[in-house]
Amino acid sequence: MVKSKFIADYQINASKKIVFHYLSTASGLEEWFADEVRIDEDKNYIFNFDNEDHYAKLVALRSNAHVKFDFFDPKNPDSSDHSYIEFKLEENELTQSLFLKIIDYSNDYQEDELEAIWEGMVGKLKEIIGG
Repeated sequence: MVKSKFIADYQINASKKIVFHYLSTASGLEEWFADEVRIDEDKNYIFNFDNEDHYAKLVALRSNAHVKFDFFDPKNPDSSDHSYIEFKLEENELTQSLFLKIIDYSNDYQEDELEAIWEGMVGKLKEIIGG
């Protein structure tokens, strides 16, 4: 199946520290990103969407700046070309504005569908943090 990369930037009016909690912890992600988020004994993240589990490894973490989750099939963990989601917090030095950059490398969705999905999820995140 062909994968595509969706990249979008969203302005968020909150501190990096506050936003980063919602991008990097199971409890934070569960509030806006997935129906449920668990971490198993191997430190894999299990994201539940619509009663379906999706397994991911936390492959990059830079405090208050960057998080990357690499999704994998637990029945075939050694397969290559995994889907991934990356969250980057970037600050505009001139305006002091904070932007959340989302990079979604996956399949099954058209770009306009992904745009609508992410708009909704980021909107929910903004409501939670007041940003």
